[in-house]
Amino acid sequence: MFVFLCCVAGSRPADAADEVSLPISRELLSHIKYTPEQVQALAPPGPLIASKDLCISAVYHAVGNLPIWVTDEGPSERAAIALRFLQSAAAEGLYPEDYAVPEIIRLWPLRSPEDLALLDTLLTYNLLLYAHDVSYGQLESRSTNPKIFHDTGRQDFDPLAAMRSIVAAPDLDAHLASLPPVHRHYRALKTALQKYRELAAAGGWQSVPSGRTIRPGEIDPRIPAIRIRLHITGDLETIDHSDTFYDESLKKAVITFQKRYGLDPDGAIGNQTIAAMNIPAKRLVSQIIVNMTRWRWQAHDLGNRYVLVNIAGYNLKVVEQDEVVLDMPVIVGELENQTPIFSDLIRYIDFNPYWVITRSIASKEELPRLRQNPRYLVDRNVRLYSSWDQDAVELDSTTINWHAISPEQMARYKLRQDPGPLNALGRMKFIFPNRFAIYMHDTPKRDLFSQSTRSFSHGCIRVSDPIALAAYALAGEKQDWTVEKIKATIDSGRRKVVNLSAPLTVHLTYQTTWVDKEGSIHFNRDVYGRDTELSLALLEKNNNLNN
Repeated sequence: MFVFLCCVAGSRPADAADEVSLPISRELLSHIKYTPEQVQALAPPGPLIASKDLCISAVYHAVGNLPIWVTDEGPSERAAIALRFLQSAAAEGLYPEDYAVPEIIRLWPLRSPEDLALLDTLLTYNLLLYAHDVSYGQLESRSTNPKIFHDTGRQDFDPLAAMRSIVAAPDLDAHLASLPPVHRHYRALKTALQKYRELAAAGGWQSVPSGRTIRPGEIDPRIPAIRIRLHITGDLETIDHSDTFYDESLKKAVITFQKRYGLDPDGAIGNQTIAAMNIPAKRLVSQIIVNMTRWRWQAHDLGNRYVLVNIAGYNLKVVEQDEVVLDMPVIVGELENQTPIFSDLIRYIDFNPYWVITRSIASKEELPRLRQNPRYLVDRNVRLYSSWDQDAVELDSTTINWHAISPEQMARYKLRQDPGPLNALGRMKFIFPNRFAIYMHDTPKRDLFSQSTRSFSHGCIRVSDPIALAAYALAGEKQDWTVEKIKATIDSGRRKVVNLSAPLTVHLTYQTTWVDKEGSIHFNRDVYGRDTELSLALLEKNNNLNN
């Protein structure tokens, strides 16, 4: 407490006399609603920052009811820095109005003890709220849907510790600037947000009328409008004529646009492509903000070497020193079995793995098929065991009357698929132990990777080039794990588990908007419908962004 008080005192102007702050300190008492005992007794189950009165009471009790940001001469230089960050909250996809900026500005020139005390408390609480939101995401989304947005906000956010860091920071500007994520994915979206806000402020673009599909080489009266639309967002560099002929330069621009929006890049301007062109600029601004918010839920420093899986983009990238060294399509969980967002470490690779079928899959999927075909397990090299116990015995699945087995009884059996070409996990899996039982693996269903929508799994991630991923993960091992050795290990048909001496970081994200290494922004489909819920939670009061 003494150290904290000294830090606070050190943040005030050196020429501020003690008696000068006494009138302000007296006025501060009217804003401190609770005693220290009441703060402790009334502390909410969630973060203290969620209650303004409790938070203010706790902070000012800790500093002896002294002002933090003002003297009788007005706001300090550090107060001006704090206000500047609150005013520029929009650059981070936040809203200055949420942090009482209009009221703070109104009070700024006033000098009565009452006004200065109120200004001090507003700066204190709203800077803490900003620090929380820009670091971890707003609490509103968690209360809207705790199941989906369980990672937003920090339930253990400590306002006293945060204020201690703010007060102790020798360079407050640098300290506040360090609060958002530091990686390039967030920074690139921040730049894109500014660009699309400028586009929206300039009026965005006119809608392209719907109609028949336009193919290269055809003539259509909508072609000039399409050229203008694509030129505004940089997909078409120049407009050198205004005729209605669909030429090669426009085809190239259309394909670029289709790639950015996760559409089949066939160059045909159909209903889906036109619908994407007609998404208002204001709505894209909202989408960028939503995705910046999601980045705050995860590690702010992703590391120098990591695997990044974008669930919404059906994509896996390996990033090293900010450079993408591996890029491949993936398959993710279907709507009923959504792949979760989290970070972990890939600790080992399992070659020629067994697939132990979960109780849920066994009851919901395997049992109905066994009722139709008693040889269903045998034909797929799946063994049936009497229970999940270690002393369970193997049973002949063809001798059981599956029509007499209930789903509850089915869950008591253990089903395990042998390694081989039919194994649902393919020839290898990448394990990062986690509470969701999610991992990455190969798959025998290679044809699914060519589809533009790839949400087919039960939650795990199927990778399209597991050999390349394994070669990268094993590159630092003592044994020389060449591609040839990996293939030979697979071809042996024998299970082999290889532990990584240096576990590889993996981040599972859900980004419907991202910026690629060339600087192009992508707007993809919201495969799990999460953008709408999060947008409503965060942006509903900002109707101008949701039109």
